[in-house]
Amino acid sequence: MEISAAIDGAMMRHALVLARRGLGRTWPNPSVGAVIWRMEGQDPVIVGRGFTQAGGRPHAETQAIAMAGEAARGASMAVTLEPCAHHGKTPPCAEAIVAAGIRRVVSAFEDPDPRVKGGGHAILRQAGIEVVNGVCEAEARAVALGFIRRIVDHRPLVTLKLAQTADGYAGVTGRQLMVSSTSSKHRVHLARAAHDAIMVGVGTVLADNPDLTCRLPGMMQFSPVRIVVDTHLDTPLESRLVETCHSVPTWIVTGPGATEEKAEAFRAQGVIVERAALGSDKRLDVVAVLHLLAERGLTRILSEGGPMLAEALVVADMVDGVTIYTSPEPLGREGIVAMRPGLKKALANKKRFAAAKPIASGRDSLIHYYRV
Repeated sequence: MEISAAIDGAMMRHALVLARRGLGRTWPNPSVGAVIWRMEGQDPVIVGRGFTQAGGRPHAETQAIAMAGEAARGASMAVTLEPCAHHGKTPPCAEAIVAAGIRRVVSAFEDPDPRVKGGGHAILRQAGIEVVNGVCEAEARAVALGFIRRIVDHRPLVTLKLAQTADGYAGVTGRQLMVSSTSSKHRVHLARAAHDAIMVGVGTVLADNPDLTCRLPGMMQFSPVRIVVDTHLDTPLESRLVETCHSVPTWIVTGPGATEEKAEAFRAQGVIVERAALGSDKRLDVVAVLHLLAERGLTRILSEGGPMLAEALVVADMVDGVTIYTSPEPLGREGIVAMRPGLKKALANKKRFAAAKPIASGRDSLIHYYRV
């Protein structure tokens, strides 16, 4: 019986819902979703589902096969990324699909990883399995964009998060300014859980002494890695980030000039200290920082580091999305400008960023810009 493109699309969209569940917890692997179904008359009946588990394994395909059991034999599978073909810490998923007796695989797109790159589809076809590629490809690429960026561009996906007053200020020098509503804070915490790491500059640490955790009921365990971009290792050893580094991983990326004595003091507390090159301005080169983070396996970064770090990232063309929360209340006096010239120029360039429709977030307005 021939299965319609509409059913293939419906099953793939179901798999994409599953794939989104793993975002922020599967690095360095992509978060993949898989659905196995059988046709009963004109209707598909799902017999197995899975998504990549924390730490990157088990993979989605083997999860779905385990759930389906013998019902997988002769069934179809929708998977949001080409099944892997290489032997890593687990055998190739393509071989597991063959062994399970699945007769048809609907794949969203070819894996860009050189270890796979068409090899998974080839294994399936050689075993006589029908392969349909390119179903819901754009949606699947959007879900897997962090993984794609790491493999193809050697950097993680970067999303900027900014909060500003109605008159465009992010804060006041010397003290913490609470800009966002409770609803907006909840949204930010959910966004943190869907990223591998939160990144801030040392200026944010000195000004706010933040926790940078996911503080929603039952979600503290989903708090991502916390990264401080700190050229001279000026982060206080008594900061909350350092004091809680054993419960939530904390990394500091510093420059070559920071003394090893300082670095060892942080390592003794449990902080991971990495070094990256400086740019021409004698500050850390954000491109070098992102390449380093990709080498360490990170695929999705939420930058909450304030206007200076946001400007450096956007000027270096390292930004994939910008989320801006705007309070209805003005600061009413001079403060720290939320959006510097480079960011304003980039967001105004419709060839570079497209804006989603603004929505309400409690009393705030929320708008997201997507890289074109």
